[in-house]
This record gives sequence, structure tokens and C-alpha cells, in this order.
Amino acid sequence: MRPLCVDLDGTLVKSDTLVDSLLLLVRGQPLQAARAPLWLAGGKAAFKAEVASRVSLDVDHLPWNHRVLEYLSGQHAMGRKLYLATGADASIANRVADHLGFFEDVLASNGENNHTGHDKLASLQERFSEQGFDYIGNARPDGPVLAQCGEAMVANPTRSLRSLIRSGKISVSRSFDDRAGVGKSFLRAIRLHQWAKNTLIFVPMLLAHAFKLPIILNTLLAFVCFSLCASATYIVNDLLDIEADRRHPKKRFRPFAAGDLSASTGIAIAAIFLVAAFTGAAFLPRGYLYWLIVYLVTTLAYSLRLKRVVLVDVLLLSGLYTVRLLAGVAAAGVRTSPWFSAFSIFLFLSLAIVKRFSELQNIRAQGGSLANGRGYLLSDIEQLRSFGTMSGMAAVLIFALYINGAEIRALYRNPDRMWLIVPLLILWIFRVWLLASRGELDEDPVIFAVTDRMSLLICLGIALVAAFATV
Repeated sequence: MRPLCVDLDGTLVKSDTLVDSLLLLVRGQPLQAARAPLWLAGGKAAFKAEVASRVSLDVDHLPWNHRVLEYLSGQHAMGRKLYLATGADASIANRVADHLGFFEDVLASNGENNHTGHDKLASLQERFSEQGFDYIGNARPDGPVLAQCGEAMVANPTRSLRSLIRSGKISVSRSFDDRAGVGKSFLRAIRLHQWAKNTLIFVPMLLAHAFKLPIILNTLLAFVCFSLCASATYIVNDLLDIEADRRHPKKRFRPFAAGDLSASTGIAIAAIFLVAAFTGAAFLPRGYLYWLIVYLVTTLAYSLRLKRVVLVDVLLLSGLYTVRLLAGVAAAGVRTSPWFSAFSIFLFLSLAIVKRFSELQNIRAQGGSLANGRGYLLSDIEQLRSFGTMSGMAAVLIFALYINGAEIRALYRNPDRMWLIVPLLILWIFRVWLLASRGELDEDPVIFAVTDRMSLLICLGIALVAAFATV
């Protein structure tokens, strides 16, 4: 039985370990990552060695191709000799081999020789000159090896490799496909459901009763641009958090963490979305562009570092909700009330805290441990509950003071009827916190608000009261 050689990146695992290591370097050592172009001057093999020497990739939680793993386990049980033949740096390849425990040896890049393409073929032919070898690969650089090996097999083959197979240059006996559909993965990567948060952009237009067609069109365009920008930042966040997500019981299924979309694809999508967002913003008032930039910079700072600073993270999250409202104010060209700004700050601070609270509550209920790097402790739960409910009640108090102000009389004929909104706000805030305390709030509270039936009924009630106050 011929020995079986298996590629690592894109084959045994669905991701590229070099890219994963680079993302880890950018996250933890951004100044070192800035030197990466200099390392390339020494060649790709030296570049891989430099990156691998500065980070410790978690090989235990890599996105394995389970169909390949099952096949290799079966072949190993039959006594077949398995070899890991990869272009990845030897330090990473050896750790993968040690983790799996069924490889006879590792043939990998060593800082001087980049073990890919024709170089890999020459190495394998020299090693197995007598009996030959079989091979599993996934990309066009594997073409020379696949064309010359005994039995050629592929795993999640790239488009360029599939074209070689269709042309007849390579004959493949088996394909190990283990990847979600591109369309589904794309929609999950851009988090289309999170666009519901950006409906806050419409709130200033509604509160100002500004229903002229140009204002409505501007607000619609503002919503689309903001959503595209937000999706781009979600992708960047997922790429930077890729290793932490792989250790999370739910987030490990995200497209980049699971290897269903490559990091290069994610970077391309993010770049296209940002270009489209800022191109559209050029047709809106300048103030909107300012708030879009503030959102982008703040979100990137949050993703890179500030999400791991206790309490600063929730202040930034609440601020990002308020930025959406201010972007809506700028797009619609309406005036904003100081009462409205104060109300939104305290309300969204409460919602940002309840998000962290529910994460801790769910971890405690499941008997898990904290491994997300947020800086919070399970013992912080009661303090967060106090902070959050206090902020929510402060928002209700500000709304009550607004009802007694002079500004509201310019918008509503019977402003005293707006008092009926107060118990509805209290009901919703208390309900959100009650569900979080029970461990039943598993998602972003704003997304919860637009998908929960009770929340939608309360929102409808608030809208009817506001309409009642105008007549």
C-alpha cells in the first residue's frame, strides 16, 4: 500500500494557517505585524518562519475537514503510513501532527525552502522514489503533485484547481467536500440580521414628523450606507477574533472561524462594502459622512483593543447606538433635542450592559469558565445588573422630564397623552432584564426588540400613543 501524503492548509484544515497566524499577530502585536512586508524580502519560507515564531496558533481548535480526518483515521487503522506534506512552516506542521498523532513524519517549509508546488513534488519524489505515493490537495499549487502521484484526491478544491481537473490534466479519484454553501456563508458573514440595528437611523425622521420625499430618500440611502459599513466592520471583527471564536461553543460556527469563507474573501468583501458605503455617503449631507467615519473608527478601535477593557466596552457599545441616531439626524437634516440625546445614551447603555450581563449569566448557568478576554468576572453579575437597571430607569426619567418640557408642545397637540408611553417603556426594560436574569436573552437586545412579539406589540403601543397625542 502506497504511503498517503496530505496537504495541511485548505485540505486537512479548511483555513490557511499562515493567514490565521497573521491575523493573530495583528490582534496581539500590531507593531510587529507592521514589519511583515520587510520579512517578505527574505522569501516566502523566511516570511512564514518569522510569523510562526511570533505567535502560537491554537492547533487544537483549527477548522478541520472532518471528511478528510475520518478517511485518514480509517487508513491509519488499516496500517497505512500517513505523511503531512505542507507548505506551512514546520513549527506549525509539527504541532498539528503531534495533536493528531497518526502521521509518520512531517515534510514542511523550514525557513529556507518553501515546500510548495514543484519543490514539494521534488521532495516527495525523492522521499518515496521506490514505492511512489498518493496525495490529497486542494489548490492549484498542488497541481504538479496531483498530476504525478499514484492516486490523486482533493478536499474542497479551489476554482482554479477544478478548472485543471475539468481540462483533464489531473485525474481525481475522490473529493472530500466539507464546507457550507458560499451564498449562505456570505449572508452569515455580513450578519444581515444585524441590519435591524440600523433602523435607528429612521427614528429622528419619525420623531420630527419629517415625511417629505427627499428626506425619506436620504434616510433610506443613509440606512443602506450605514449597513454596508457595519457589515464591513463585523467582518473585520470576526477575522481579528477568529481564534477566540473557534473556542466558543456558538461562535465557532461563524463562516471565517469555521473555514467556510477564507480570510482573503472576507477582506475583499469588507473593502467593497466600505467603498460602496462611502460612495453613497458622498450624496448625503456632510454631517452624515462625519458620523459614518466616527462609527467606522470607533468600531475598529473597539474590535482591536477596547472591547477588552471593562466598562469602556459597554460605554462604546451604547455610544455606537447613539451614533446611529445622530447619523439619522444628519441624513434627514432635522434638529435633535438634548432630551432625545440624553434619553438614547442611558437607554442604550442599559442595553449594552444587559448584553454583557446575559453573556455572564449564560456562562454561569452552563457551568462554564470565562475565556473571551472581556475582563469581566462571574462575580460582576450583580453589579452589572445594578448598573444596567439604573441606566434604564434614568432613561425613563429623562423621557418623563421631556414630556413636561416646552419642545414637545411644538410637535404634539396633546403632549400629556405621551405619559402613557412611560409605563410601556418600564414594561419593556424590566422584561428585557427579567429575561436576561433567567438566561433567556441569547442575542443582541436591539435584535431581540425587533424580533420578539411582545416587544413589537409594545412598540406598536408606543406608536399608537404618539399618534393619539397628535390629535
